[in-house]
Amino acid sequence: MIKIAIVEDETIAVESLKSLINELNANTDVLVVLQSIEESVQYFKTHPMPDLIFMDIHLADGSSFAIFDEVNITCPIIFTTAYNEYALKAFQVNSIDYLLKPISKNDLERAFNKFKNFSGSNEYSGEILSNFLKHIRNSELYYKNHFLVPHKDKLVPLAVSDIAYIYIDSKNIKAVTFKQQTYYLDNTLDELENSLDPKLFFRANRQFIIAHKAIKDISLWFGSKLSVNLNIEVPEKIVVSKAKVKEFKKWFSES
Repeated sequence: MIKIAIVEDETIAVESLKSLINELNANTDVLVVLQSIEESVQYFKTHPMPDLIFMDIHLADGSSFAIFDEVNITCPIIFTTAYNEYALKAFQVNSIDYLLKPISKNDLERAFNKFKNFSGSNEYSGEILSNFLKHIRNSELYYKNHFLVPHKDKLVPLAVSDIAYIYIDSKNIKAVTFKQQTYYLDNTLDELENSLDPKLFFRANRQFIIAHKAIKDISLWFGSKLSVNLNIEVPEKIVVSKAKVKEFKKWFSES
């Protein structure tokens, strides 16, 4: 019996994955579904390692790679995500495969076959690395430089370099420039997070994406959180949750 843990915060994605797993391999047991970094760290610290982990990279409280900063994961991992820019980093933390959403039956079957053959040998690891590097080179990353946004009776280009922050306001997505001009965007905040250069922008919380060069200073906040102060006015306080503080500090100091 293959004991499996799933790290995923989207219910539909979880149910779809469980259904595919059961269809392809009846000799499996999904032990647990973990929905956050905090929950995952707590579980893996207090329970035996499963045989295999399926792990989404984007969780509500940050990148799942933060889990590996807190706990030593010793079993193979199959990453699942809608975006392909994390392949090499996925390999570096025991990944035996990398599945792009929506996950197909054929892709999952291939991943299970890799798991069955997984030995942890240097030869096999070298093969995985080679395949990931090839995948990266064949999938160039493009980050947005401009958005085409409505302004009065026209569509005008909005340079990403002019954006100080993007936020949700009553279900509307608004981009605010350093000149305090506001533009409406059609994308969701999740889509925007992954179309912007992560060296330049950070998803502070569910409401805000902020530009590195827009940050004036940072204040300590209640409950080990951080309050980020920008060099322009914002409609509300931008608070970085305790779970994302470590990730934010690393981003801010390295970008």
